[in-house]
Amino acid sequence: MTVTVQNLGHTFHHSPAFDEAARRPFLSERCGCCFSANTCWRQEMTKPKVLIAFYSRNGSTDILANAIADGAVQEGAEVRLRRARELVGEDVMSQVPGWRENARAMNEKYEAPTEADAEWADAIIFGTPTRFGSISSELKAYIDSLGGIWFQGKLNGKVGSVFGSTSSKHGGNESTLLSIYTPMAHLGLIIVPLGYADPAMFKAGTPYGATHVSARDSLKPDEDHLAVGRFQGRRVTSVARGLQHANTTESAN
Repeated sequence: MTVTVQNLGHTFHHSPAFDEAARRPFLSERCGCCFSANTCWRQEMTKPKVLIAFYSRNGSTDILANAIADGAVQEGAEVRLRRARELVGEDVMSQVPGWRENARAMNEKYEAPTEADAEWADAIIFGTPTRFGSISSELKAYIDSLGGIWFQGKLNGKVGSVFGSTSSKHGGNESTLLSIYTPMAHLGLIIVPLGYADPAMFKAGTPYGATHVSARDSLKPDEDHLAVGRFQGRRVTSVARGLQHANTTESAN
């Protein structure tokens, strides 16, 4: 649950589960809830920047991406939603019912992810449907395009997380998410899984990331799956904020 605290003209959004005592050394008297003369922790911290780069053909991964975005925003993040583009032309897409039309609609809604998006972000969350138990070629092409900024070390220390969907039960959800852990490690991202750190995890999803089984596109993610997505957004944002704060404190010292 997120609580909104309004104090001395400032509005803060935070979780009551966050130990207030742990914040005290970093808060100042400029806010009524601060306890020392040090720099105000809430005022100094910027919003964590979260990039959600995904590929979706029939909408399930798209829906999960938006649930994750909602959770990140609830936790105070600035979010960019980006859809990876097809690697084949419309002549090939037209052979699969609905593919070309869905792609056009989603491409009007979302920009394509870029190197600049990844460099901007404090956290990158990758999403993909399963392709033979692994990542889709469309999302993999985007990850492969990050070689330039990877070589410059610009991705080191950013938060990374994953989510995905399959058409059939036991169709590769977990293996797909784990397959993305490998390039995330090479990129230098700090991988954030979900574990069972929220009650939503006992109803849906996997400890590796949010998932969904569409039953050959006959089912869309229900509330249980969306709750896992929102938790993932909150968790990634919380970790990104913690790293942001740790880096700020280290720089100050």
